Amino acid sequence: MFISAEPRPPREVRDRTRPQRRTLVYVCASAFFALFGAVYEHFGHGVWSYYMVYAFAVPLFCGALPWALSAAGVIPPPGRLSSRFQTYAVAVLTLGCLLRGVLDIYGTSNRLMVLYAAAGLCLLCAAVAAYVAERVGSGRPDGGK
Repeated sequence: MFISAEPRPPREVRDRTRPQRRTLVYVCASAFFALFGAVYEHFGHGVWSYYMVYAFAVPLFCGALPWALSAAGVIPPPGRLSSRFQTYAVAVLTLGCLLRGVLDIYGTSNRLMVLYAAAGLCLLCAAVAAYVAERVGSGRPDGGK
């Protein structure tokens, strides 16, 4: 077990900074995938794919945007379950875009690629349903926070 010399900040401080930290993580992921798509396109010998070029948009709009709205106080922050479903949805949709982009650039296709979109959308719907259930279950629009 590791014992830190510096104590952890109180939970209420961590919860206040959580939306800002998550927004930063998703913005960095978007920047990484934009750079990855640009490098992959550069070495693709003139062949490119919309899926690869716009793969950065999934973490930007499905990840950073909701957390930025939460950090700004427009919407209450999601709970643990909806946050995890959102993270899984962003990961599956981004991976699906990258793989589809690779297959497009390579010049082939695969029927199973539609499963990434279906699974990602199901996870995104589960995240929205969990978010709504967290708000309704508490009886307060702000989720009881």
